Amino acid sequence: MAKTKEMTVVRGLDLARYMGRWYEIASFPTFFQPKDGRNTRATYNLNDDGTVHVLNETWSGGKRDYIEGTAYKADPNNDEAKFKVKFYLPPFLPIIPVVGNYWVLYLDEDYQYALIGEPTRKSLWILCRQTQMDDEIYNQLLERAKEEGYDVSKLRQTPQDDPPPESDAASTDNKGVWWFKSLLGK
Repeated sequence: MAKTKEMTVVRGLDLARYMGRWYEIASFPTFFQPKDGRNTRATYNLNDDGTVHVLNETWSGGKRDYIEGTAYKADPNNDEAKFKVKFYLPPFLPIIPVVGNYWVLYLDEDYQYALIGEPTRKSLWILCRQTQMDDEIYNQLLERAKEEGYDVSKLRQTPQDDPPPESDAASTDNKGVWWFKSLLGK
């Protein structure tokens, strides 16, 4: 059996520049995201202690679902962009910490688009600062993902509205409801 090569990870990430909103252009479907999710995005804010506040949002059935967590360097003494992200489940009654890997596999020099993965190659995200991405850039990221050992046929493009919906519509919020629905197979 051929040994899978070690993934290339960005080094020297400027965390302050990485902060802000990123739109999900494509991802591997996961059990905890709604099948009809759209306008999926992540917003990162640097905390005073050097960790990152993570807000993941998606819209399903016209309602905003979201979950919040914390990201931190997997090894603070290493300059690789390998992070751990911790969420508490269920989101509406946070009790159980769930930690996942978040590895920045590629990032353009202007911090406008990124390829995110993790060591098992079961999760992959293509992120962009804009709601749409140029096809040429998208295809370059697909090639890079293939080089890192990902089966890009599993990628699902995420529908994004332009302009994107606002986040502050409290009457349509469902904190972590998508997680609960995922347990029921919806």
